[in-house]
Formats: sequence, structure tokens, C-alpha cells
Amino acid sequence: MNSDSDLQIAGDILEVPHLLRAPREHPATVADFVGLARTIAADRSQWAHLVQYDATSRWYHRLRTGPGYEVWLLSWVPGQGSGLHDHGGSSGVLTVLDGRLTERTERGTRALGAGAVGVPPVERSREWGRVFAPGYVHEVVNDSLEPAVSLHVYYPGLTEMPMHSARCAPSAAVTG
Repeated sequence: MNSDSDLQIAGDILEVPHLLRAPREHPATVADFVGLARTIAADRSQWAHLVQYDATSRWYHRLRTGPGYEVWLLSWVPGQGSGLHDHGGSSGVLTVLDGRLTERTERGTRALGAGAVGVPPVERSREWGRVFAPGYVHEVVNDSLEPAVSLHVYYPGLTEMPMHSARCAPSAAVTG
């Protein structure tokens, strides 16, 4: 049995800076953008004091920008929805911070509940959110009786949101 510890074999990793990966100042991959959303979602002090509710239209606030990306905070009172749309050439991460939202696509309907980004909830009927590519068509609505808050990360930054006239499946549940 070898008595040498890994540290003795490899040396102190902190003493070998060329082996360390430099931390990124800004996200560059899908995983990085999900990580950014997770970090913001976990720290209510970054967003909770900014939230406002508007009974006449969805409220939104650009929370952060970086090289080529934007982070938006949205609030939804009961009954408010986005309409059927896509995000042009932007990819995105959508997560619910408070409350519940419903996402409708041509494949069916999904309940999105507040929770950690990328960590599936115990309750299978509710999901943490969505990662989507350019051209992804969906409608998001607050079908609940309570207000909701969501976080949206777009890369590149959102420059268009084409609306679609076809309806999505209103009641067909999608299991994932």
C-alpha cells in the first residue's frame, strides 16, 4: 500500500497556477448561464427589493447585462401571460423565483414552480424552469391565484420577441 498522499504526489495545487482554470468574469456556456441564474435565484437580496406588481401589464426590469447577454426580472399577477412568442435569435434560461407559472408549447403544458435552477423538484408535476434555443415557441402564463416572479437570461441579449397567432395545447400535460 502506498503511503504517499495525493498532495505529496501532485504537490500543492495552489502553488501551480498554470494548472488552475481562471474564473470567468462572464458566462460563456449554457452551464454558465444556468449557473448565473442559480446564483441570482439563491440570493434574494439581489432581486426581491426590486419586484413590483402591475395589474395592467407584466412588470419587467433589466437586472444585469454582460458581454452579449441580459438578465431580466419579471413579475406576473394572476391571469397575466406573455402570449405565444419566440425570442428571435436568442437562447435563454427561464426560472421561477416565486410562485408558479404555466408554460404552453405545441407539445403540451408544463407547470413551472419556484425552485433551484437545474435541480428537479421532488414533485414531478412541477419543474424548475426551462433552457431554450433560438426559435423556441412558447406561451407563459400565471394561472395561479398568487403573484409570481421569474428570472430570464438571454444570450445574445433579447432584440426581438416575435408573436405567433397559433394556439398552444391548453391542457395536454407533458411529462418529462
